[in-house]
Amino acid sequence: MSVTQIDMIRHGEPVGGRRYRGQLDDPLSEKGWNQMRSATAQRAPWTAIISSPLARCRAFAEELAGQTGLPLSFDARLMEVAFGVWEGKTQDEILADDPDALFNFKRDPVAYRPEGAEPLDAFYRRVADVFDDILEAHAGDHVLVVAHAGVIRMAMCRVLGLMPEFGYRIQVGNAARVRFRIEENGDTRNELLLYLTAGP
Repeated sequence: MSVTQIDMIRHGEPVGGRRYRGQLDDPLSEKGWNQMRSATAQRAPWTAIISSPLARCRAFAEELAGQTGLPLSFDARLMEVAFGVWEGKTQDEILADDPDALFNFKRDPVAYRPEGAEPLDAFYRRVADVFDDILEAHAGDHVLVVAHAGVIRMAMCRVLGLMPEFGYRIQVGNAARVRFRIEENGDTRNELLLYLTAGP
């Protein structure tokens, strides 16, 4: 039996604090750097690091790869979902336009998707595709993926067999970590979610 483990970690707090950042390329704040370093301190069980190319993931992945000597690669499919007209806005700014917008979006992220946002099914498909490609390229390894809350939600939906709209019922904090274990026995596969941490 072959066992592959994939750890995913969300980036720490970016400069500018909480907002629907999407694919805006804000770097980590000092607090965000501390969150990431704390979350990975004295933990280096990995064989490779794969990261979103956005700065809030990329810079930490580069630092960690430099410290550990692990091979590092980037994949644009690991970028956060594009939020359309919400891109870069805080919750207060969104609620000022529509007090029910966030409630409705989290309840039904398909029907109440912000204008111009990446369709949820397309977002889910690209995350599922990169997850499958990581499994194929790193079979039997233990990989660290540095990514975003939405990407982690879609990966959890994929492994657990949930509809992607249920992903927004899962809270993923800054520097939160999730571990997946994929067991393969011939043509048979068993995929497990081992844990989700709240972050440091």
